[in-house]
Amino acid sequence: MQENKGYKSGFVSIVGRPNVGKSTFLNRVIGQKIAIMSDKPQTTRNKVQGVLTQQNSQTIFIDTPGIHKPKHKLGEFMLKTSRNALREVDVIMFMVNAEQAIGKGDEFIIELLQGNKTPVFLIINKIDLVHPDELVKIIDSYKDKFDFAEIIPISALQGNNVENLLSTIEKYLPEGPQYYPADQVTDHPERFIISELIREKVLHLTREEIPHSIAVVIERIKPHEEKENMIHVQATIMVERDSQKGIVIGKRGALLKEVGSRARQDIEMLLGSKVYLELWVKVQKDWRNKQTHLRDFGFREDEY
Repeated sequence: MQENKGYKSGFVSIVGRPNVGKSTFLNRVIGQKIAIMSDKPQTTRNKVQGVLTQQNSQTIFIDTPGIHKPKHKLGEFMLKTSRNALREVDVIMFMVNAEQAIGKGDEFIIELLQGNKTPVFLIINKIDLVHPDELVKIIDSYKDKFDFAEIIPISALQGNNVENLLSTIEKYLPEGPQYYPADQVTDHPERFIISELIREKVLHLTREEIPHSIAVVIERIKPHEEKENMIHVQATIMVERDSQKGIVIGKRGALLKEVGSRARQDIEMLLGSKVYLELWVKVQKDWRNKQTHLRDFGFREDEY
């Protein structure tokens, strides 16, 4: 760890209801895709850490699963992950959607934050979608609920006011070491990001019950045996029912082929190499409610 006098470093947790734009914000700040994005709620399942290194500071952002009432063991894991991310951080970013009125989910999060001594920023995202007059009403509706250290409206998608938010966060960080090398943008291994990129494509291309019933397991990443400068990635998409397997594969394998084609492009950008992506689909009944399967698929409580 590099020690610099006057250098600031710290941890910032991003919490909020599902689909408020936490992953969009993280990807914008880091400058590349490390968190998957979807218009479907509860997209993020694990804690994703993004590292932003600037001239005088290093900020480690923790993007958490959207906080919601759990319906299965996976949901319980996601809630626990989000709660744990509130501990031992220097700033908490509570992100809300400017298009949505304060709801029960927001009030539940505010309840979790009560008594927390960490500075809490209210981040009102998606301001590009509302009239400025509406913004004043939104701020007023939250002001009475909690003593926020800062209230900052932004558009993570367009970048509006994001630089101001980053410089404000820096003021709250303590002096400390540079925890990660300057060129490192996440603490997650490549395997995790590759599995998330594949899962993102399935989310984009399917609907109804499919999105939340899938997990992606990376079986193997190795140099291609026949083609030089090509990486062979083998992955399995897990579903809970036979009917879901048919949907993910699609007619004559069309949907799975499209998932592979889209994911391969992102994986090639990540690895900086040509990729041969091999995908299988496997049924693992009711995996979201089985602790052993959750562990096997990378949802490990001991890491949080």
